[in-house]
Amino acid sequence: MYTAAVAFLTRPGMSLRPSLLDPLFAPAAVLPGAGPKMAALLDRLLGTPETPARVVDLLFHLPHGGVARALKGSIAEAPTGEPVTLAVQVVAHRPPQAVGGRRPYRVLVEDGSGDISLVFFNMPRARLEKMLPVGARRYVSGRIELWDGFRQMVHPARILDDKGFSELPAVEPLYGATEGLTSRAIGRLAQGALERLPDLPEWQDPAWLAQNRWPAFAEALRAEHRPDKPPPAEGEPPPGTRRRLAYDELLASQLALALVRSRMRRAPGRINAGDGEMSRRIEAALPFRLTGAQIRALAEIRGDLRSDRRMLRLLQGDVGSGKTAVALLAMASAIEAGRQAALMAPTEILARQHAERLRPLAAAAGLTLALLTGRDRTAERRATRASLLDGTIPIAVGTHALFQEEVAFRDLGLAVVDEQHRFGVHQRLALGSKGEAVDILVMTATPIPRTLALTCFGDMEVSVLDEKPAGRQPIATRLVSSERLDEVVAGLERALARGDRAYWICPLVAESEFIDLAAAEERCADLRQHFGDAVGLVHGKMPGRDKDEAMERFAAGTTRILVSTTVVEVGVDVPEATIMVIEHAERFGLAQLHQLRGRVGRGTGASTCLLVYRGPLGQVARARLEMMRETEDGFRIAEEDLRLRGEGEVLGTRQSGLAAFRLARPEADGDLLRAARDDARLIVERDPALRSERGRALRILLYLFERDAAVKLLGAG
Repeated sequence: MYTAAVAFLTRPGMSLRPSLLDPLFAPAAVLPGAGPKMAALLDRLLGTPETPARVVDLLFHLPHGGVARALKGSIAEAPTGEPVTLAVQVVAHRPPQAVGGRRPYRVLVEDGSGDISLVFFNMPRARLEKMLPVGARRYVSGRIELWDGFRQMVHPARILDDKGFSELPAVEPLYGATEGLTSRAIGRLAQGALERLPDLPEWQDPAWLAQNRWPAFAEALRAEHRPDKPPPAEGEPPPGTRRRLAYDELLASQLALALVRSRMRRAPGRINAGDGEMSRRIEAALPFRLTGAQIRALAEIRGDLRSDRRMLRLLQGDVGSGKTAVALLAMASAIEAGRQAALMAPTEILARQHAERLRPLAAAAGLTLALLTGRDRTAERRATRASLLDGTIPIAVGTHALFQEEVAFRDLGLAVVDEQHRFGVHQRLALGSKGEAVDILVMTATPIPRTLALTCFGDMEVSVLDEKPAGRQPIATRLVSSERLDEVVAGLERALARGDRAYWICPLVAESEFIDLAAAEERCADLRQHFGDAVGLVHGKMPGRDKDEAMERFAAGTTRILVSTTVVEVGVDVPEATIMVIEHAERFGLAQLHQLRGRVGRGTGASTCLLVYRGPLGQVARARLEMMRETEDGFRIAEEDLRLRGEGEVLGTRQSGLAAFRLARPEADGDLLRAARDDARLIVERDPALRSERGRALRILLYLFERDAAVKLLGAG
């Protein structure tokens, strides 16, 4: 039973985190140099809404690269796309000409071989003039790229004078940062976090460590944060220190799963299916016939609902494969049995979209559907809650508002979680606890290779929708050099004249929402020079109501081009949108490109996706873009992403949190994943209570990687 498994891991002796780990789970604000302002920035970068950043979060925020102190030749000789350090002289400052915009500030520097522009977004002029006085000699580090044929370096990783350069370590680690918190500041805090590392027992098998020549856990962490040589180039194997840490995290995950599996096969449930009458009415009202994949998935789901064991099933379907229709028919089965159903979406936009799509179909079966979000008026919310409690509303669609304590159901039988990776453990647990023996169906539109599905979703049963409903239009995907951007704009003019609409996704500039936003605002301003008020803008920093209004204006056709940053889920279904422009496409992962492309091709018109790239392309980036041009099969794309092991993650961006790994990369560490699964199985067979010397050390491992929460996740509901 789930409850028994959770009880095992939360009984005396395992319910409290070992005091040995207390220094690592202290707030990051205790570290030297982390004042209130710095702590707030750390919370934004590494914390969650429930938990501020902690010391352990800094330790697990490993550098993504490193800059060697050695100079890398001259400007003319320096390679593009790789970290370089150059000795230059400051020639001129070129502040942006536009007033009130967020155009970049450029500083021209040179050496005897040529010149290069240093590009800054949202940086005060006085600060730049102080860092880079005209005529001064400076050492700059970063990646060179070509922009309209000219060399540039966006936000150099470091800018030093002669004294600063002489004091540099051999290799300076580079960390993912956020606005106001530099990589160097993170590095200083990480050194303080290393000082708090306690003396931890070894939880790995000694023979396995010796076979792989891996160091101790603490030694591996120190080596990652204090590198003595640059990181391996793309395609080269990672160092043993990184592999050691990845295996620790994978073993914690697999051990948590194995402990649960050893103590239950499924929690007891209730039979949750009726006579099928409501389902038949809904199916008759659908504007399309169910595909073979949808019929197969429904049979699997209804088999679970008829069982006296609780359902925990993943419905995995590509973009446009018809997951929502399957979810509604599953909810109808629960309602036929006299129970209620709820569908939880990660954003208000998606929740409203689901409600609008499902309400007329539910009405065909005589069912009332209520929408519950955080922005409902007090009176509306009170009336909805009362109707859910007395059972007069059988279906609730909503956001996080559904699992608030004051929301109660008469008899919740089925909970459907859309884009489930966007929710935290506690949120899903809260929804699953809203009724007695609630069946859980989680959905994802990200095609996931089988290996990763096992890793990320534990022992969930998996249903796959691998067909598209009839009528879905193919999408012509083309690669376009950024040097031909004027042709793209001219093409948009012709498309808008035909009545079409277009998405324009802005480039992923840096791991900073502020910088991404600046790029989006600049692109929006440029497009408005051509199209005026027909251009709308939506981004993650907008208030929810403003974001909804921007999306609604686009859906209504008031705006015809929607410019968006990468941090916002473009989830509105707009059949008139037939063009998707993705700028700087080479910086995106395959899965993210595939998801974005799926926003078009939803109507009767021919659709096009333009992948605008900036050359020269590396081998992996070119392979990604060619794969997008070749196929729309999301499962093939996912497998190819796994094979390429490139920067873009199989499961979307690293921030999505789907895999919940911070040190391991399952798509690159598949061999370690298999070893960890075998190791975990042996551990549970030989020491199911974790009472041996290694078992006690493994308990510490579970808490260090917070897999107590992962165990509860498997028992959601």
